[in-house]
Amino acid sequence: MIFALAGSTLIGLVGGAIDYARFASARTNLQSAVDAGVLAGGNALKLVVSSSESIVGLTTQTIQAEAKAGADAPVSIQVTVASDKTSVEARAEQVIKLTFGAFVGMASIPISARARASVVGRMRLCMLALDPAAAGAFNLERNAQVTAYDCALYSNSVSRSGMVGRDGALARAQTICSAGGFKDDRANFTPSPQTSCPVIEDPLRNRPAPPVGNCVNLPEILRLADLLTGKSKGNNVIATPFTLDPGTYCGGLHITKNAVVTLRPGIYVMKDGPLIVDKRATMTGKDVGFYFVGNNSGLLFDKRTTVDLTAPTTGAMAGLLMAEDPSVALPTDPVLNVDTLLGDIVTPTPLPLNASKPMRTYRIISDNTRTMLGTIYLPAGRLVIDSQRPVADLSAYTVVVAQQINLYEGPNLYLNADYNRSSVPLPKGVGPISGRLVISQ
Repeated sequence: MIFALAGSTLIGLVGGAIDYARFASARTNLQSAVDAGVLAGGNALKLVVSSSESIVGLTTQTIQAEAKAGADAPVSIQVTVASDKTSVEARAEQVIKLTFGAFVGMASIPISARARASVVGRMRLCMLALDPAAAGAFNLERNAQVTAYDCALYSNSVSRSGMVGRDGALARAQTICSAGGFKDDRANFTPSPQTSCPVIEDPLRNRPAPPVGNCVNLPEILRLADLLTGKSKGNNVIATPFTLDPGTYCGGLHITKNAVVTLRPGIYVMKDGPLIVDKRATMTGKDVGFYFVGNNSGLLFDKRTTVDLTAPTTGAMAGLLMAEDPSVALPTDPVLNVDTLLGDIVTPTPLPLNASKPMRTYRIISDNTRTMLGTIYLPAGRLVIDSQRPVADLSAYTVVVAQQINLYEGPNLYLNADYNRSSVPLPKGVGPISGRLVISQ
């Protein structure tokens, strides 16, 4: 009898130690899952345009995925987002069954964990691909790079390949986030992209369009010079040094040959035609903004050109270097407007992996486009960069919000965030948004 009692006691002690180890492991695992959940929700909070419902959903989904709970021990989760969106708090509970609990009259034991992620300081949104569903809405290929150390790269596409990196492509940012998935095909993104992030509403959707006025008539001397040097396709062709005034350029604007063109401050509307700078032409302008309207609009900066642009500090396009009419039905590629008879052959623009709607094409091949200071807003546009030299690296800041953003061949697009170094204002909704996270338990 004594030996039986002693054996029972020994089994209870050993079993209790096993159950305690299981209890401690389960509690640690649950706490880790809750920490991961509020971290994911908190990173979404940095971009305050996210809804509270999406934050709750992302936090809950992350906890469920990290907890890896079986059917015999489900996890109940409560998530709360502060009304001012400065914090997200989660509490999770789970009941753990004890293998040897019968020896002490306890068949199971509840465990719980909680954590809060609070936003402190400031964060910056400097790139957003708006396409809601297309594969490759943000796509980097063939050694292309995006450098954005102090800000966030974001894709709204819920496709499993909404964000794509291929063939040595490199992205460096403070945060990289995809509403869908990330297809990694020998790329190097730092940090690793977060997936299943909340979709961000277009932060510039309510920005009023600038006025579209009567067509500008260029001086007759420019047309004569163009006839003498070999006529290019399209209207408003400039092949000699000239200083341009702002206005509406019907049929677009084509700066070509060795022309050196200076833009006076103001808004340049490209109506029913593209902005093209090709051959060895140069275009510079401070306090200038470009607005694109019509199916045939768009942009092409050819390889041997020089482009130096700074956005307006005041007026209808304050802070916007480029913007466009969001309505487009049958867009045409600006490459089709380039005269190839004089030996300057531009390769066809690479096709997007997919698209949710028609898009104008804005293509930068230029190896000398180092200043593009301001915000590029193309809600119906595809920004294509396939130069082989840095782009916008000399700009105090550059922000890109476009339907799609695709880089090829090996450019390095710099999205600097030194806002205090420029008098060009930052449009509300981009740039500084919120901040770093502090987690408490």
